[in-house]
Amino acid sequence: MKKFLFLSLFPILTLAQNNPNPGYWQQHVDYKMEVNMDVKKFQYKGKQEIVYTNNSNDTLHKVYYHLYNNAFQPGSEMDARLQAISDPDKRMVKTFKKEGKDVKESRISTLKPNEIGYLNIANFKQDGVAATTKVVGTILEVTLAKAILPKQKTTLSLDFNGQVPLQIRRSGRISEEGVALSMTQWYPKLCEYDFEGWHANPYIAREFHGVWGNFDVKITIDKAYTIGGTGYLQNKNEIGHGYQDAGVQVVYPKKTKNLTWHFYAPNVHDFAWGADNEFIHDMILGPNNVELHFLYKNKKENLENWKKMQPKTAELLAFFNENVGPYPYKQYSVIQGGDGGMEYGMSTLITGNRSFGSLVGVTAHEMAHSWFQFVLATNETKHEWMDEGFTSYISNLAMNKVLPPKKPEVPYEDAYNNYIYLAKSGKEQPLSTHADRYDLNMAYGISAYSKGEVFLVQLGYLIGQENLNKTIKRYYNEYKFTHPTPNDIKRVAEKVSGANLDWYLLDWTLTTNTIDYGIKEVSEANAANTKVIFERKGRMPMPLDVMVEYTDGTKEFFYIPNTLMRWEKPNPYAGIKGNVLKGWDWAFPTFTFEIAKPKAKIKSITIDPENLMADVNKEDNIFPKK
Repeated sequence: MKKFLFLSLFPILTLAQNNPNPGYWQQHVDYKMEVNMDVKKFQYKGKQEIVYTNNSNDTLHKVYYHLYNNAFQPGSEMDARLQAISDPDKRMVKTFKKEGKDVKESRISTLKPNEIGYLNIANFKQDGVAATTKVVGTILEVTLAKAILPKQKTTLSLDFNGQVPLQIRRSGRISEEGVALSMTQWYPKLCEYDFEGWHANPYIAREFHGVWGNFDVKITIDKAYTIGGTGYLQNKNEIGHGYQDAGVQVVYPKKTKNLTWHFYAPNVHDFAWGADNEFIHDMILGPNNVELHFLYKNKKENLENWKKMQPKTAELLAFFNENVGPYPYKQYSVIQGGDGGMEYGMSTLITGNRSFGSLVGVTAHEMAHSWFQFVLATNETKHEWMDEGFTSYISNLAMNKVLPPKKPEVPYEDAYNNYIYLAKSGKEQPLSTHADRYDLNMAYGISAYSKGEVFLVQLGYLIGQENLNKTIKRYYNEYKFTHPTPNDIKRVAEKVSGANLDWYLLDWTLTTNTIDYGIKEVSEANAANTKVIFERKGRMPMPLDVMVEYTDGTKEFFYIPNTLMRWEKPNPYAGIKGNVLKGWDWAFPTFTFEIAKPKAKIKSITIDPENLMADVNKEDNIFPKK
């Protein structure tokens, strides 16, 4: 087993800093953890040793750790935010009537001492010498015994004990579906340090950022419990529970009460697991002999859907391999747990009491995160739209392939509708907003998922679908196992297409500028020609695709370049005559051109006939108006 792992994982390790940006560096950490879980008290004790490599040119005098469990305590920042925000996550509050009014009460605020989450740290040492620690909410601040010099390593060790909170958000015990343990954000996790400095963000609501590294984890737990999660099980023929090799019969000594599960996960930036004493564990081989593991509650009403979902998961893996890039690991686990769907290294935790379509849908989305988050590890606290939006884009396309709808539909139509609703609501904030700083959960959700998805679809409108497809693949290939930023996806698209796209990234992500074009006038220029005047009413510039249909049934395509792109898109319509007009400079509010046909012979004029441009007012994009 170890020989197999070494041979198969070596290519992954050598790609750890394969980033094309000049001077790029990233930190590295190797974890060793041993933890004992008390399944009756939902408490655990552990030891952690990490080897931290400072690949920066900076001297580090402090380090920081995430202690996520501490968020699930009355009075925490997460609790305070739930009580302050006007649209709290429904999973995290109790709603009831008081004096005739709806009251939303934070579930965290009422947790008892044996229900809260906590993570306590003791015996912290650096290279065997005690260091000074201070806990501030969900962050452990460490003043090092000695500075970590550039390009040097240090060993940091600690003891920890934790309590698994009641299931409120992502991690927790005894979920709504009865899953015993959803062990996510469960260990002391080193904060990321990069070219921007430390990212010691408190755990308030949103998602994560982590240091690339290797995890060697041993979990001791009651022998009745089956575990699924990140990494490769190293002692599968001692553990059994459906992991053992074919033909191997696992027999435990008579007095065995607990088993120690040994996992190894190479080149990941988080480690998660789920466990239950009623889990069924199935395994099938997917494309490239990737083991696909499925762990779910033995509930009669769900068994058929979980069985039917398994070959669909293999189809999803094949789709993502083909359309993004090869999945780099040899294992992926779909685990029932959590409170919806959440991605982790080589695994996902999802709720399982679902219809078949919903089960495949949530698996498609969370599995797609393995490409757009767990291999392309963007900072989700700052660039959540790159993770959620790109994942939504590719998973929606995948769902159209593996579970085609009964009626043909545009897979990204909902994303456009959601974004336009937000843009018109007056509650939109720029995509550059820190994920915890959105005024409303609604605004965060639409921004991250829908506006992020529209970014990619609309990029295809700008540079052509073929170039978009090439961009996604090249982006994955060049930036995998690193921490790409928004500029990186933009630069890849520029290199693939030849277009200048800085204006697009700026307007779409750093402002709330909207796209709004309209047909202002259609009139006779003379007996043979028709004069058309377009107007730009929104701040954001775009190139325009224009389709003219004539009364004889023929069509003609006109392309108006955006001069900021310094590039022209090829005619996307085979068999239809195409015309490239002069560019439309942003400072001019109107654009005039002529069609070499009299007005009487024009049946219709349409701006953006494929509805790929996120125009917030499409009613005036068609002549004659409908």
